[in-house]
Amino acid sequence: MYTYVHGGDVYTASGKNNIVDYSANINPLGLPQSVKKAIVKSLNGCVDYPDPFCRRLSAKLAKFLAVPQDYIFFSNGAADVLFKLALALRPKKALLLAPTFADYEKALRSVDCDICYYLLQEAHGFEPQPDILKQLTADLDMVVICNPNNPTGKLIDKALLEQLIAKCKQLNIRILIDECFMDFVAEEKAYSMVPLLAANKQLVILKAFTKTYAMPGLRLGYCLTADEALVLRLHEVGQDWNVSTPAQEAGIAALDETAYVARAKALIAKERRYLTNVLQKCGAATYGSEANYIFFKMPQPLDLKEQLANKGFLIRSCANYHNLQGNYYRIAVKRHADNMRFAKALKEVHNALIDGDN
Repeated sequence: MYTYVHGGDVYTASGKNNIVDYSANINPLGLPQSVKKAIVKSLNGCVDYPDPFCRRLSAKLAKFLAVPQDYIFFSNGAADVLFKLALALRPKKALLLAPTFADYEKALRSVDCDICYYLLQEAHGFEPQPDILKQLTADLDMVVICNPNNPTGKLIDKALLEQLIAKCKQLNIRILIDECFMDFVAEEKAYSMVPLLAANKQLVILKAFTKTYAMPGLRLGYCLTADEALVLRLHEVGQDWNVSTPAQEAGIAALDETAYVARAKALIAKERRYLTNVLQKCGAATYGSEANYIFFKMPQPLDLKEQLANKGFLIRSCANYHNLQGNYYRIAVKRHADNMRFAKALKEVHNALIDGDN
């Protein structure tokens, strides 16, 4: 039987009462009302095939990001874009960080790509160091960087990332930068590589509406690149109606929700501090996430995920990530009421462990 490795599996846990899902990193403010209304309004249009080029959505997003419209390729979620990129490019050898999002490897393996890893070190706070540049060699076809990284939430040093992009250009290596969580970073414009697209045709940036606008069930992701031949190829390797009409209309409405995103960022920054403090008081090591989730190490109890699930909270074990052991976890940042309940459950688990040792 196929094993699902991601967070957000509320269906398996649906038999439990009052489950709060901390395993998926979604905007804690929930789906905006304007997006809900756009979805409902779009239903009459579902008697027709959706626009295969997402023209209205692409035009609005291009203006929103200040990029040419022909840089944009939409698909059925960012993960779907990954698989289409693998199929369009068919790289023979790729470099990934470890740990990082599992679907990079899954997508690349689907086209028989050989994977090599740059191992992130706990001693360096799980941040890439300048020695990563030595792993950019002429035999590489592709490099994937998640920024901020999943599951760690850490940003790569901007100067180092710019050096990576420059060396990839020099060696004709495709570089994919996943910025799906960049919208939650306090100074996202200072770290986003979108302004470098025009001068670097080998650069591809992956983005999604999923996390930012709390709409994972709709599936809407995209990539940006100045390589028009690649955009054409992405259309050629998949079916034409890859974004539903409700998803397109939801995206159009979501782009107006700038105040909503600003509120979410402020809430996340405050609640991330609160949860980090709780984790540290319970003996966890944290690493300074810049995203809407917190990565931590908690050696005991070994069954932390199961104990919290029994108390009504799903968390993401990171045991299946390359270069991590079983005592690393990731939790989402939610509203304060949920976070207080989660903190209470975590303290109960921690206190029971201490009492058991006495």
